[in-house]
Amino acid sequence: MSIRLSNISKKFGQFQALSPLNLDIEEGEMIGLLGPSGSGKTTLLRIIAGLEGADSGQLYFGDRDVTQVHVRERHVGFVFQNYALFRHMTVAENVAFGLQVMPRKQRPTAAEIHKRVSQLLDTVQLGHLAQRYPEQLSGGQKQRIALARALATQPEVLLLDEPFGALDAKVRKELRRWLRSLHDELKFTSVFVTHDQDEALELSDRVVVMSNGHIEQVNTPAELYAQPNSRFVFDFLGNVNVFTAEWQQSHWRNGAAFLVPPAQPQLQQNGAVYVRSHELALSDKPNSQANLPFEIVSITPIGAEVRVELAAHGWHSEQLWEAKFTHHQLQEMGLKRGNLVFVTPQTGYFFAEQGDGTATRLNWPFLPPGSIVFDI
Repeated sequence: MSIRLSNISKKFGQFQALSPLNLDIEEGEMIGLLGPSGSGKTTLLRIIAGLEGADSGQLYFGDRDVTQVHVRERHVGFVFQNYALFRHMTVAENVAFGLQVMPRKQRPTAAEIHKRVSQLLDTVQLGHLAQRYPEQLSGGQKQRIALARALATQPEVLLLDEPFGALDAKVRKELRRWLRSLHDELKFTSVFVTHDQDEALELSDRVVVMSNGHIEQVNTPAELYAQPNSRFVFDFLGNVNVFTAEWQQSHWRNGAAFLVPPAQPQLQQNGAVYVRSHELALSDKPNSQANLPFEIVSITPIGAEVRVELAAHGWHSEQLWEAKFTHHQLQEMGLKRGNLVFVTPQTGYFFAEQGDGTATRLNWPFLPPGSIVFDI
C-alpha cells in the first residue's frame, strides 16, 4: 500500500508541530523518519495512523483518501516503544487480541485465529513462548510479540514509534537485522520513527530527515550520506569536523590554520568546510595546501576502530575534531596523547556563508609524495 501526504500541517496551540509538507511512500517501502526531539516525526507518524488529525492537507493510502477516516478503518498496525502488551494475557492471547475484537462480520473463526497466531509466533521465532506472560519475557522478546500482534490483523501499513528505543545496544542491532529481514520477506509498507542515525541508515529504503516540523531531505541511505543537502543534515548525521573559513589571499584561513581550496570560483568566499572523521590524513608537518595543526587529546578503541580526538592548536574550533583509524593503522603511526599532528582532508563539503545552504563537494588530490608520514 502506497502512502501520499499532501500539504499536511499540524499545530498544538501556538506551536507549529508540522509545517505544510509533502511525502510519497511507495508500496512495500520501509521509510525511516529521522530527526531530533521536537522535529515532528512522531506527530507525522500519528497522523498517518489516524491517532492525530491534521489541521490541513490530505492523506492517501493508494488511491483512497483517508484524511477523515477513523483509525479503526485505516487497517494500520502500530508498534509502540513501550510494547503496550497486556500483562494479564499470555503471549498467544496478546497476539490474538486484535483479531478477537474485530466486528463479527470481519472476525475470523476461532480455528483461523489460532492458526494465524501460531504462524505469526513462528514468524517472529517465539512459538515456544506462546503460553508465557509478558513479565516472563526479555525486552527483545516483548518487542517481537508487539510486532506479531500488529501484523495479526494483516494491516495495509505498519507504523513503528522508536521500536527499539528501550533496548540495549546489542539487542537493538539484532532486532534491526531481524526486522529488515522480516520486511523483505512479507513486503509490507512500513514507516518507523527514530533519532538513531545508524538505525535509520541500516533499516530504511529511504530516510526522511526532519527538523522543526519540516522535511530537510529525503533520500536513500547511501545518497543521503554522500550528498547531504544542508548543514543540518550533515550535522545530524554526525561524525563531522567543521573548519570555519575566511577567504583571504587565495586561502581559507582560521588563525594560524589554512586550506587551499580546489580552483573553483564559487569556493572563493567565506564559509565552512565539513570533513568526516574517516576522510582525514595525518602527518607530522603541514604541506603547501593544508596547515591544520592539532594536539591529540585522547585515543579510544571502539570495536574494530580507534577514535582519535584532536584539539585545534593555534586556531579556533568550537569542537574537538575526530579521526578514525584501524588498530593496525594506529600502531603504524605510533600516535600518543599530547602529540602535535597536522590534518589534511581527503574530501569534504563546503557551505558558503552567503550561499543557498547547499554544499559543494571537495576533492583534494594534491598531496605531494612524502607529505604523509603516517600512512593511513
